[in-house]
Amino acid sequence: MPGNNHKIIFTGPVGAGKTTAISAISDIAVLKTDENAQDMTKKRKQTTTVALDYGLLKLGEAERIHLYGTPGQERFNFMWDILTNGGLGLILLLDNSRPTPFKDMSFFLNAFRDFICDNKIVIGITHMEYNETPKIEAYHQQLHKHGITAPVLEIDAREKNDIETLVKTLLYSLDPWLGK
Repeated sequence: MPGNNHKIIFTGPVGAGKTTAISAISDIAVLKTDENAQDMTKKRKQTTTVALDYGLLKLGEAERIHLYGTPGQERFNFMWDILTNGGLGLILLLDNSRPTPFKDMSFFLNAFRDFICDNKIVIGITHMEYNETPKIEAYHQQLHKHGITAPVLEIDAREKNDIETLVKTLLYSLDPWLGK
C-alpha cells in the first residue's frame, strides 16, 4: 500500500480470535463477511468468516494500518494470497484450547511460508485460560523446528491492549522506529 498506508494480516484457525482481535483495535466499524457455520465449524461457533474481515487503525493524522483477517477454514484459502498481497506482516493467532495447536501452527506456517520468508510474523496464543499447556516456550521450540524465530505472546483477543501489543511487536520487528 502506498505512502502512509500499511497492511497487516491476521490469520489462524477457526475460533482463534481473528475477527474479535480486529474488532478490538479497529477505529472503524469492522467489515465482516460472516456466514452461518457449516460442517465441524458449527461445533465451535455459530458464524464464521468466509472471505475477510477488515478494520482500520489510525496512527496520527496520516498514518493508517489496514487490518485484514483471513478465513480460518482451508476451503477458503484462495483468499489468503489475495489478502497477503502488499502486506507488511502476519499475525498468527492460535487457540491453545484446540486439541492440536502445534498442528494448527505448522499448517499455517506452511500455508504462509512464502509470505513469512519475505515479511515478519508475530504469534498470539489465545484461550490459555482454558488450557494452560502447551506453554509459550513450547511454541518457541516448535517454531525453531520450522526454522523460524518470532515473538510469541499470550493474548486475549477481546483486549485492546493485548492486540495493540501484538501490532506494535510486529511493527517493531520490521523497524524499531515503527513500533514507538
